[in-house]
Amino acid sequence: MHHPSDETCLPLRFWVNVIKNPQFVFDIHKSSITDACLSVVAQTFMDSCSTSEHRLGKDSPSNKLLYAKDIPSYKSWVERYYSDISKMPAISDQDMNAYLAEQSRMHMNEFNTMSSLSEIYSYVGKYTEEIVCSLEQDDAARKQRLAFKLEQVVAFMSLES
Repeated sequence: MHHPSDETCLPLRFWVNVIKNPQFVFDIHKSSITDACLSVVAQTFMDSCSTSEHRLGKDSPSNKLLYAKDIPSYKSWVERYYSDISKMPAISDQDMNAYLAEQSRMHMNEFNTMSSLSEIYSYVGKYTEEIVCSLEQDDAARKQRLAFKLEQVVAFMSLES
């Protein structure tokens, strides 16, 4: 099922977080001035990816007013980006699995697998209900009984710990 905000999930949940918190990715100190500037960039990015219209007036926050005249052209870039993606041919599960296997092989020695699994498990533990709900709504996931399998893993892991 497609929601109007589906396409904004990646920008809002991932990129805005990286824009506002570069210290998560890079070994840097973020000053309060840098933080204020990045907040403006993040707000502009969010407004550009938003599907709703923003009514701005003299009482609007300054970080929204700063790039207000540029937002329509940024929005058209974002719309074109998603339009181009929707026109791309779908990738088969087989091709995707082959690609992921190749990436896994190439980067095998770069990651601590147990640490990665622990991080994934802590995320799954925090959002189990939402993930299970999404898996139950997806046809392909339902056919493979992924929600049930995930619940089994969570139950097993809680017994182990």
